[in-house]
Amino acid sequence: MSEKNFIDYIRIFCRSGHGGAGQTHFMRNKLTAMGGPDGGDGGRGAHIKLRGNSNLWTLLHLRYFKNVLAEDGTNGSKGNCTGKDGQDIILEVPLGTVARDQETGEIEAEILEDGQEVIWIRGGRGGLGNQHFATSTNQVPEHSQPGEPGSEGWKNLELKVLADVGLVGFPNAGKSTLLSVITAAKPKIANYAFTTLVPQLGIVEYRDDKSFCIADLPGIIEGAAEGKGLGHRFLRHIERNSCLLFLIPADSNDHKKEFAILLNELEEYNPELLQKDFIIAISKSDMLDDELKAAISKELPTNIPHYFISSVTNKGLMELKDALWEVMNKPV
Repeated sequence: MSEKNFIDYIRIFCRSGHGGAGQTHFMRNKLTAMGGPDGGDGGRGAHIKLRGNSNLWTLLHLRYFKNVLAEDGTNGSKGNCTGKDGQDIILEVPLGTVARDQETGEIEAEILEDGQEVIWIRGGRGGLGNQHFATSTNQVPEHSQPGEPGSEGWKNLELKVLADVGLVGFPNAGKSTLLSVITAAKPKIANYAFTTLVPQLGIVEYRDDKSFCIADLPGIIEGAAEGKGLGHRFLRHIERNSCLLFLIPADSNDHKKEFAILLNELEEYNPELLQKDFIIAISKSDMLDDELKAAISKELPTNIPHYFISSVTNKGLMELKDALWEVMNKPV
C-alpha cells in the first residue's frame, strides 16, 4: 500500500438524527364525533453506526467525509400512526479502528471483528403521541412529547494495525528486509532512516500450512513517546500486536543500550506494552563469528530469548519462526 493511500487517523463532525415529535390528535370521522386520542409516536432519529470490514486496510475512504449528518425521524400522525425512523448511516471501517470523542478523548467504540456492527452515535428517541397520556381521570390529553435531539460533536477515528507480531527497532535495523524475505510483502527498502512511513503487513508461511501475520512498523527513535520522529503515529500500532519482535542490527554500537531505549519508549507511551511477550533478533548476523555472538549475548537480558538471524543468507529464520509461533500459541 502506498504511503499516500494509508490513512490511519481522521477527524469528522457527526450528528445523529433528531427524534420526530409525537402527535396530539383525537379521532374524528363520520361515525365518531368525539373520539379518544389517537396521536401517533414520532419516529426515531437515525443512528450513526460502525461496521468492521476485513477487506479494508485504511481509513482513506472516509478522509473526505467532513460532516456525517444523519436523518431525522418524522413526526407521528393521526390514527395512531408512528412516524418513520431516520435511515441509519453505516460507516465501514478496517479492523482495529477505535472511535473517540475529540473533546474528552473517551473511547466510544472499537471494531475488532469482520461484520461487527456497533451503534456509535445514537439517534434521538421519537416523542410519544397523546394516546399514551390518556387516563381514567384525563381521557382527552391535549399534550404529546417532542422528539429527543440527536447528539453531535467532533469525533476521531484512529486505526491501530492488527497483527500477531510487531517488528520494533530503530530506523535501518533491517525490519523491511526481514519482512520481504519471510513474507510476500514488498516494502520499500533503502539505506536511509524512515524508509518505512506506514505499517506494512505480511503473512508468514509456517509449518504444516499454518501462518501468522507480522507487521513492519515505522522505525522508532529516542523520544518517540514524546512525539519525536513519527511519535505516537507509530507507537499506537504496537498496542494491537500480541508479540513484539525487537530487531537490533549486529553492527550496532551498543546492543544493550539500543534495546533499553526501545523498551523505555514503549513504557513512556503505555506501560501496559511491557506485559507483552518479547523476542530479540540480532539482524545482519552473517557478519559475526562465534566470539562476537557470545559477546553480544552477554549484553542482552537473560530473561528474553534472542536469536541471530540474517535476511540475506536466511540464517536463523526458521528458528525465529518456531520461537514466534511458540510464544503466540502458549497456554494462557
